[in-house]
Amino acid sequence: MSISITVLFVALLALIQFPMTVAVGLHRTRSNIHFMDGGDTDLMRRMRAHGNFTETVPITLLAMAAAEFTGAPAVLLWTGGLVLLLGRMLHYVTIRRYGWAIGRAVGMAMTFLPMVGFALYSLAAVGGMFA
Repeated sequence: MSISITVLFVALLALIQFPMTVAVGLHRTRSNIHFMDGGDTDLMRRMRAHGNFTETVPITLLAMAAAEFTGAPAVLLWTGGLVLLLGRMLHYVTIRRYGWAIGRAVGMAMTFLPMVGFALYSLAAVGGMFA
């Protein structure tokens, strides 16, 4: 069985994470802060935006792969993948620009929905609910 939809989202999200990582490193170089955030609000925001992405995207993609592997319909995978992608972008932009605003909470909700949805689908499929 192929997991080609998940592979596409893995690639897209990896390409999105790359500039996030570089943004932290460049700011560290410019500000000469090599550990923690040094009290620099901009660096702290960059770090948390990058960190939150790193904390939530891999497990969601694993759950997505499990759902695809267990036979989830393409519409579920495409919808969940797009919601994850848009949610992560909204969360990142909100943290970088404002620190805290409603976009941050909405972005997290848009991450948790596919995370939990893919996991529940996989559990149901393994439990024989879709046999």
